[in-house]
Amino acid sequence: MLFLQHIIDSLKTGGRCGIVLDEGVLFRTNENAFVQTKRKLLDDCNVYAIVSLPGGVFTAAGAGVKTNILFFEKGKRTEQIWYYDLSDIKVGKRTPFTMDKFDEFFRLLPDRADSERSWMVDRQAIEDNGFDIKAVNPNRKVEQDTRTPAELIAVIEEKQIEIMNALAELKQ
Repeated sequence: MLFLQHIIDSLKTGGRCGIVLDEGVLFRTNENAFVQTKRKLLDDCNVYAIVSLPGGVFTAAGAGVKTNILFFEKGKRTEQIWYYDLSDIKVGKRTPFTMDKFDEFFRLLPDRADSERSWMVDRQAIEDNGFDIKAVNPNRKVEQDTRTPAELIAVIEEKQIEIMNALAELKQ
């Protein structure tokens, strides 16, 4: 939090910043220092975008924590924050996080347009939420398994029969 406070204080009016932060900084509201620093950030700067990055983006660099990129400009109070969510992208050795993942972000940023990955949150909603500014995508489609326990048991029993038949073939 001290580093973020130092950056805010060091910027001149009109100065811009893009910073990668641990997600804990955004959602922690249980300690006064976190709330006061985020209040100062929103009062002194216009936080115009937050990008939620996938977990594991910085694992190779020794940081395994979930991160976000904050973009802000000093001199104007934040009235709305535009969020862009990349957190569902799987990152690994064979699937690196590449710049092409930001194509839609750069296309939507000038107008801060809504999409399945982006949305706007008003300052009042942030204040009402105790200055929790974590990205929680309201547009994400959540696939839910609606099968009943009986249907799941039937699927398991069917698969068990397939496995037993395959084992019997292997034994022959």
